[in-house]
Amino acid sequence: MTGAIPELVFIDTNVLVYAHDGRDPAKREIAQATLAKLWDTDTGALSTQVLQEFYSTATRKLNLSHDKAREVVAAYGEWCATDTDPQLLVTASTLCERYQLNWWDALVIEGALRSGATTLLSEDMQDGQRFGSLTIRNPFVER
Repeated sequence: MTGAIPELVFIDTNVLVYAHDGRDPAKREIAQATLAKLWDTDTGALSTQVLQEFYSTATRKLNLSHDKAREVVAAYGEWCATDTDPQLLVTASTLCERYQLNWWDALVIEGALRSGATTLLSEDMQDGQRFGSLTIRNPFVER
């Protein structure tokens, strides 16, 4: 008898940023605990877009050194389940138009769908909204 395949959890850039942002200790603690759990269960996923956005935000807004930001990108590169390619852009544009989403959110959602994730953790999107088998969850909201 085989074990159940663990469900993937896709993270948006804001979760990764909060884990390295000392300006909001409560959100930092939640983000770090969430990421640690995903590491322990080997269920974390993200896209190249998330890593690109993290690097930009970390070096510009969080004042992380380029070395530290590269270190984080390299570590979380293990979770990279989706690359941003031309077809992802096309399908994300359809999501953007159909649901009137922000372009960057549509790219993240399409990346999560492509990865096979069932949950997308994001502070920036509507908690509980569904896209097929994918459900958006805000990890910073108490349940």
